[in-house]
Amino acid sequence: MIHFPAVRRGPLRALSVRLGAALGLVLLIVTVVYVDRDGYRDVNEDGLTLLDSFYYSVVSLSTTGYGDITPITRGARLINVLVVTPARVLFLIILVGTTLEVLTEQYRTSLRLTRWRRTVKDHVIICGYGTKGRSAISALLETGYDKQRIIVVERGSAAVRQATSAGLVVVEGNATRSSVLNEAHVKNAKSVIIATDSDEVSVLVTLTVRQLTAGQVRIIAAAREAENAPLLRQSGAHHVIVSSATAGRLLGVSTSAPPLIDVVEDLLTPGQGMALAMRSASRDEVGVSPRKLEALVIALVRRGKVVSLADQAATAIETGDMLVYVRDDRPSNGNTDRNADRGSDQNR
Repeated sequence: MIHFPAVRRGPLRALSVRLGAALGLVLLIVTVVYVDRDGYRDVNEDGLTLLDSFYYSVVSLSTTGYGDITPITRGARLINVLVVTPARVLFLIILVGTTLEVLTEQYRTSLRLTRWRRTVKDHVIICGYGTKGRSAISALLETGYDKQRIIVVERGSAAVRQATSAGLVVVEGNATRSSVLNEAHVKNAKSVIIATDSDEVSVLVTLTVRQLTAGQVRIIAAAREAENAPLLRQSGAHHVIVSSATAGRLLGVSTSAPPLIDVVEDLLTPGQGMALAMRSASRDEVGVSPRKLEALVIALVRRGKVVSLADQAATAIETGDMLVYVRDDRPSNGNTDRNADRGSDQNR
């Protein structure tokens, strides 16, 4: 099942408003009839009680009209013309309007689904909307990634509601199932981020994605334990992030060299000062040492592999190299400068 971001108030609230309006309308007519009860005649000719007023109001508003209670005075008939009859029409509008809104919402959802299936391409699939999944989405959005090109695959109902409330498209189901990933158009995806809470599930999801895409879609998986990282790579993951090992290293660094952890946090937090970025080498930079550039280059990416500046191969920039550098990301630079950088950079 595919869930789209909510664009209106919840159905229960909408239904409650309509029921409240219908009840208020009934009470209004009951009050009008009961106040003018002497202007009505009952077949029993014993006068109208409060219950009779409720009965007459409900029967009149629902257009049933048994005729056992009728207005006999000119004032009562005038009230029926000016108040009861318009209220009857409004009552029907409320009831029919609820049905029409449900049908309209179903049609709108079907139309959105058709349009979405026709246009979804080069998107990022996030398998799991836990802590890691939400953090990955936040990082994508912070770098200017379009929210409409992010699809969450999640089977927990609570997490599905959170994701849709955050404005994300969600495919509800188990990411290890081929049918669920096909609903997310995994074959047309740019990359798949696997952020489940279990390494065993991550391996199954990785194998399923590789089988469906024949290795054409980049797979980034998170592993809780370092010993499972090789298994994820053998399963088809292009990159594996070991959360426990990474957290352990940061804890160790913060103990032995506290200032270094501040530098790492600065690099990973957008808009704080420094930020990691990547861009293609320009034609003028080919043949030049990366250490001589104005930007602080820390590594090269050559034919898909990271080349450290300490390597002999990094003495000169080659055609097709990607430069990994540290840029100034402070807010004082202005949104214009950062947006311009994002056009050519692939941040973080």
